[in-house]
Amino acid sequence: MITLHALKYSRATRVLWLLDDLGQPCNRIDYDRTEEFRAPPDLSKVHPLGKSPVIVDDGGMIAESATILRYLAAKFDDDTHTPPKGTADYWHHEALFDYVEASFAEVALQAIMPAFQGKPVPDQAKAALDKHLNYITQAIGDGPLLFGEKAMLADIQMSYIIALLARLNLLNDHPRIAAYWDALQQQPGYIAATRSAGPMAPPAE
Repeated sequence: MITLHALKYSRATRVLWLLDDLGQPCNRIDYDRTEEFRAPPDLSKVHPLGKSPVIVDDGGMIAESATILRYLAAKFDDDTHTPPKGTADYWHHEALFDYVEASFAEVALQAIMPAFQGKPVPDQAKAALDKHLNYITQAIGDGPLLFGEKAMLADIQMSYIIALLARLNLLNDHPRIAAYWDALQQQPGYIAATRSAGPMAPPAE
């Protein structure tokens, strides 16, 4: 059985979501965050950089949530979480899947971090975030999700950053993204994952 090392309020929920969609159990080992909202030292015993999520399967360790999601889809011969291979939609999906952590996350965190600390979001960070949220709005198209009614890997990957933005009221000027977040929360895998492990984003105090 796959072992998942899961930090609370983290990208690990993405992995739980896909595992539930695939009907696959896991041995989940939970880690609480420190008072400074950092990963605890114990995670450094699992991965040299203290990363989460990390899975262990057949004696091998895999980190990085995008890699884990691709690994699970391949391991269980799943082709229901991407558009058909060889199509334009498939490659558009792959670009959006990688875009989340390669481009969007860094920009979003420039707004998330001050907001999380109760500070105003700098105008430059807000403008950069708005540009990316407008881009995602275009990608959603007719919606409700990126490729219709069913969550793809790119949607699962996108969910964590969107959850943080929603928690901090940073989607107020982007109703289409807010509606996208509502649709993500209706997905069975999301519901199962958050019921099991708690919310993606920390609750408001």
